[in-house]
Amino acid sequence: MTLLLKNIRAVDPSQGLDKITDLYIENGQITEIGSIDMAADRVIDGEGRLTAVPGLFDMHVHFRDPGLTYKEDIITGAAAAKAGGFTGVACMPNTKPPVDSPELIRYVFEKAKETGINVIPYACVTKGMQGKELCDYEELKKAGIVAISDDGRPVENAELMRQALELTNENGLIVTSHCEDLNIINGGIINKGEVSRQLGVKGMDRASEDSITAREITLAASCDARIHICHVSTYGSVNIIRAAKRDGVKVTCETAPHYFTYTDEKLLSRDADYRMSPPLRTERDRLAIEEALLDGTIDCIITDHAPHSAEDKADFETAPNGVVGLETSLAVTLTQLYHTGKMSLSKLVEVMAINPRRILGLPEVSIKKGAFAELCIFDPELEWTVEPEKLHSKSKNTVFKGERLKGRTVYTICRGKIVYEL
Repeated sequence: MTLLLKNIRAVDPSQGLDKITDLYIENGQITEIGSIDMAADRVIDGEGRLTAVPGLFDMHVHFRDPGLTYKEDIITGAAAAKAGGFTGVACMPNTKPPVDSPELIRYVFEKAKETGINVIPYACVTKGMQGKELCDYEELKKAGIVAISDDGRPVENAELMRQALELTNENGLIVTSHCEDLNIINGGIINKGEVSRQLGVKGMDRASEDSITAREITLAASCDARIHICHVSTYGSVNIIRAAKRDGVKVTCETAPHYFTYTDEKLLSRDADYRMSPPLRTERDRLAIEEALLDGTIDCIITDHAPHSAEDKADFETAPNGVVGLETSLAVTLTQLYHTGKMSLSKLVEVMAINPRRILGLPEVSIKKGAFAELCIFDPELEWTVEPEKLHSKSKNTVFKGERLKGRTVYTICRGKIVYEL
């Protein structure tokens, strides 16, 4: 099949590209860029309004497969990803059972073949995510993984985490860490502060995140290993990471759109759809996250897409933490950062497409002749209201329900094929 994209604004900082042009796609590859007058099986005219960027990549999602597929599975999770402009995702291993064996890694890869996009599994740091014994990383790497994580909970034993980091220097994997001290959290369900006091519920002290962030950086520095800090939410963690980067520690990190958009005041509604881990924090934290994204301290925007059923989320105080986000991530980032003049489209591509792949050591996706066509095509001016019932995910627990957003994915192209069309 041949595909001609006419009058498209193509943006790819890896190629120094930002211009309205035409793209010709044949046999899955971009074969021409420029003014093109050729026949094609399909022609899409962007009319100078549509924007094409390298396919987005989310390095932190939960597809609940195997074992918890009433919440989500690999097929429905990938459908949500495609609707959000993502041509690739990396799935956390806290499934049931946890992904800690070559057999389970092969299961994810095999099922992912049906999705039309790249779905890559993480493997656990510790067997069964029990925090007691390290997995066999060589066997897991042979099965195809590029990263390990016990995300969903921290590796509580510092020496065990140090050993894992030391081993990654030998096997080329990267550890990504869920930075929460469970003893400090001690049953807290939202950020500890004025809102938790008003609601009369137990709060999570920010020290739970800051202390483990500092611990992981210290451990990584001790063995000159790479460490990636998951879902940063506090100004304290931002400051710790910024200082570590300045000192040459091999640390990278990520945050999610809800952390630079909302504060814990959303919890005053007592709606469990606004509960996630780590939790929404204060305005000081929100501003720190935004600043860290813009100055490069935070490397990636991820979603931490964590589906839960309506029944799971029914009770505010007992509901599990987690929110879905794949279908809103681009739109929220455009609304909050691009349309406010704070972030350029080139920077958006870096944090949502280029940096996640670079951190995981995955092949580059770019808009250039000869490259495979992996594209997110969106209308930056298209306004829409988030209606949870229309989301592709099995679960509808989005913090952005009812929000009016500006910018939306119109087409997602992976390996030269249109895998999503609005």
